[in-house]
Amino acid sequence: MMIEAINLCKSYGALEVLKGVSLSIKKGEIVAIVGPSGAGKTTLLQILGTLDKPSKNDATKIHINDLNILELNQKELAKFRNQHIGFIFQFHQLLPEFTALENVCIPAFIAQKNKNETEIKAKELLDFLGLKDRFYHKPNELSGGEQQRVAVARALINNPQVIFADEPSGNLDTDSAEHLHQLFFKLRDKYGQTFVIVTHNQELANMADRKIEMINGEIISN
Repeated sequence: MMIEAINLCKSYGALEVLKGVSLSIKKGEIVAIVGPSGAGKTTLLQILGTLDKPSKNDATKIHINDLNILELNQKELAKFRNQHIGFIFQFHQLLPEFTALENVCIPAFIAQKNKNETEIKAKELLDFLGLKDRFYHKPNELSGGEQQRVAVARALINNPQVIFADEPSGNLDTDSAEHLHQLFFKLRDKYGQTFVIVTHNQELANMADRKIEMINGEIISN
């Protein structure tokens, strides 16, 4: 299994957001997490993606590629996240002062990878994503769909094993959203990554290999 999570709980004061969620996801699988707002989908994604921690519970486990991430300290976790995980958010979160190419390279530079090799890889990814003529454009010179594709390239630059996406097409028009959805499957076929996608988009959810449905902090179908 690429991801195995057991008994994930999360509370904020008296509010229980996750109530003992368990799931497993295979390598190369594209999984959609669906459910109404407030079901706990984003909280689950952030915990699986190491951006948040579950509430303390002796029975809780999270393994990504056989590594128990709950045993890592903050420094180890940051390194693991940079090397093994990619994130795509609803709002692209590109840095406005940098070009598309520079934005894509940032996670690799954080990992202290070679500058020339990184730029070659970034150009290959942007080209693959249909952005060959946009390397040196800044975010405000790109359409919404183009900005989101730059964010996808940035998520892929370090060859992560898992991509976590939170409403990745929620801010896009129908055509751009459809294009992005097709890209996830092309990327999986080309690079073999595992995708875990929180979405309200039924078309994307139906395209996925599997749907995990959540209501009130619990998985009701898997």
